[in-house]
Amino acid sequence: MQPAEDSRYSRQILFTPIGPGGQDALGLARVAIVGLGALGTVLSTQLARAGVGYLRLIDRDIIEQSNLQRQTLYDEADARDALPKAAAARDKLLRANSSVKIDAVIADVTWRNAEELLGDVDVILDGTDNFQIRYLINDVAVKRRIAWAYGGAVSSYGTAAFLRPGETPCLVCLFGPDQGGGHDTCDTVGVIAPIVSVIASYQVAETQKYLTGHTERMAPGLLTVDVWNNEWRTIGFPPRDGDCPCCGLGRFSHLAARPDALAVSMCGRRTIQVKPEAPLQLSLPALARRLSAVGRVHSNAYLLRCDLGDAQISVFADGRALIHGVDDPAQARSLYARYVGM
Repeated sequence: MQPAEDSRYSRQILFTPIGPGGQDALGLARVAIVGLGALGTVLSTQLARAGVGYLRLIDRDIIEQSNLQRQTLYDEADARDALPKAAAARDKLLRANSSVKIDAVIADVTWRNAEELLGDVDVILDGTDNFQIRYLINDVAVKRRIAWAYGGAVSSYGTAAFLRPGETPCLVCLFGPDQGGGHDTCDTVGVIAPIVSVIASYQVAETQKYLTGHTERMAPGLLTVDVWNNEWRTIGFPPRDGDCPCCGLGRFSHLAARPDALAVSMCGRRTIQVKPEAPLQLSLPALARRLSAVGRVHSNAYLLRCDLGDAQISVFADGRALIHGVDDPAQARSLYARYVGM
């Protein structure tokens, strides 16, 4: 460790369980963060400032004004310019710690790319807002024997657990083979920033224990917290299930080939994601010229955005689009077909 780095991390090194050896281990670690929203901005900030050597930031979304209440890396200029969250987070974090290598991936995590994006790291951190992607993470983690930190926060309550293949139950053991719907979301009940910080900080603490070799200090269960009602408890892990379809029988059903969903609701606002069945190679300048006839167009290096009045369309070069101002998937697909082409 160079003197400048020693100074940067001096207070963390003074923490005896980490010390110089633990700091070196953090510097060699590779971590992927899926989702750079509320949880992901806290996760990435703490890990970059702690000196984790490599971060891969993965997110499909762009920054909007409603994010600023709890997504702590972003500012009003980022929302005004509709920057992709992964790219904006990378740029902000590199200004905080230029010695960390950070890759930004502006993409959906699907069965097509999950192993490529997540299969070569030491730890995967969950900053997502849906169980579909969490089950993909779990399949990759179990198949490749990669530890991962589950986390979720909504309203004033949240849950978190650090899962280690072969040592703890997997997500399928805990929640069943398909969590499905029927649970609260930030669309329906909102979310406050303190619970986000609590859950993400817990995920980071467990990750630091794991990466520095202090697995004996890791929590043996699922943390549940409600910061508004002052409720904190840990539910002990059940025994690993030898008949679990995933970690017991090695069936990775969420990695199996399947038709991609054409329309997906985004948490926290009236936005529907629409994407073609196979990635396209759009010319954004050409599309901007075409759409300028029907609405005001704003573009940056990553996407273009067209304001249609009651709705807005943000289009990426691979054909994926976010349709803002609608909550009906059929309407979102119709707008996509009309203005982008299906």
